[in-house]
Amino acid sequence: MTERVIDISDEPARLCVRDGCLVIERGEGDWQGAIRVPLKDIACVILTEKRTSVTQSVLSSLAEAGGALIACDSKCMPVGMMLPLNGHTTQGERFVAQAAATLPTRKRLWQEIVREKVKAQGRLLARIRGSDRGLLALSSRVRSGDPDNVEGQAARRYWTMLFEDPAFVRDRDRPGRNALLNYGYAVLRATVARAVCASGLHPSLGLHHHNRYDSFCLVDDLMEPFRPVVDGAVVGVVEGRAFDVEADAVELDRETKRVLLGVLASRQESRGEARSLFDLARRAASSLVKVFTGEARRLDLPEI
Repeated sequence: MTERVIDISDEPARLCVRDGCLVIERGEGDWQGAIRVPLKDIACVILTEKRTSVTQSVLSSLAEAGGALIACDSKCMPVGMMLPLNGHTTQGERFVAQAAATLPTRKRLWQEIVREKVKAQGRLLARIRGSDRGLLALSSRVRSGDPDNVEGQAARRYWTMLFEDPAFVRDRDRPGRNALLNYGYAVLRATVARAVCASGLHPSLGLHHHNRYDSFCLVDDLMEPFRPVVDGAVVGVVEGRAFDVEADAVELDRETKRVLLGVLASRQESRGEARSLFDLARRAASSLVKVFTGEARRLDLPEI
């Protein structure tokens, strides 16, 4: 499967389905430049341009093929997501096993996730800044359920060194670097959500995240070790524009999104293998199923 991410944001478009392909007709009034993409090759469609029209056949066919759809607001920020419902032939059994997971099991799994997230942050810092700032050592201190909030301790070291800015604060409502992170995380979230649903798990039954208004608590748990992929891409964009604009003046324009989507659609190296993010997320979700059903004890998390 080719993991293609399609972003509709620059001009009006009309989307329909023909012969197993998503057909994108561009322009306004005088439709032209039709593009055909096999549905089976699509990981995600992102809709930003408000004059875009989508048929019901697009929505149902995309879901049947396992693809996700993200709707964005006028600021290009994702506000909604559609995912496939038919995840797995034994989905009902897996829901039951997932819901029956004990608190000690969930806390131990969260320990694994946080530990790998901190390691991934440390590896990224070591690669682009020459030092992991002690994060690799700090990861060994994560206990079951992370009661000492090692995740938070790591974040305080991580963000300021990542952007080489002691004043940087991760804030979803701020522009520039934070807006770029928001966009990248939204695409990553859709990718992990696809993997969770494809594995027959319920995305709202989380291990650590619990919010009555969040339908993707498990996705938010499982995507944590993957976040540094987005972080590294944002650093590359910001530093590539350093001679033109200030870091927090970088806009989420066409070129910026092209670079971010290019990184997320590319293959990542993990344990000597080059795999797509969806494949790595699918492995993690499948290993979680095995833990819930008693076939395994540990998660198969990436070492990106």
